[in-house]
Amino acid sequence: MEAYSEDLRRKIVEAVQQRRMNKSEAARAFGVSLSSVKRYTKAVREGRSLSPGKAPGKRPTLDEKARRLLEADVEERPFAKLSERRYYLQKVAGVTVSESTLSRTVRQMGFGRKKGRWVRVSGMSS
Repeated sequence: MEAYSEDLRRKIVEAVQQRRMNKSEAARAFGVSLSSVKRYTKAVREGRSLSPGKAPGKRPTLDEKARRLLEADVEERPFAKLSERRYYLQKVAGVTVSESTLSRTVRQMGFGRKKGRWVRVSGMSS
C-alpha cells in the first residue's frame, strides 16, 4: 500500500484544526483510518514533518561500501567466479552473502554474463 501524500496529510490536519472537524469525521471524510488522523495531528502539534517516512523492511545484505567494492571487483576481474567474489567480500568487507545474492546484486548493478565473464549491459539502469 502506498503512503498517503503529504498534501493529503496536510488537508486532514487542516480540517481538524481550522474547520473544527472532529477526528472521526475527518477520517470518514478523507477515507483514512482514525489512527492516521491522530498520528498526523500529533505530528503537527509536536512540530514534526508530515512527509511519509521510509517504509520498514529488511536491510540490504550488502551495504554501500560492499556494493562499491563488488562493482570495482567485477570491472577489475570480469572472469572471476561468484565463489571467488564471495571469498573476496568476506575478506575485504567482512560480509558473508550467498552466491544467489551476489549474482542478483551484480545484475542490479547493470552487469550481464557474456561468454563466462561479467560485462556492463547497455540500456540497463543501476
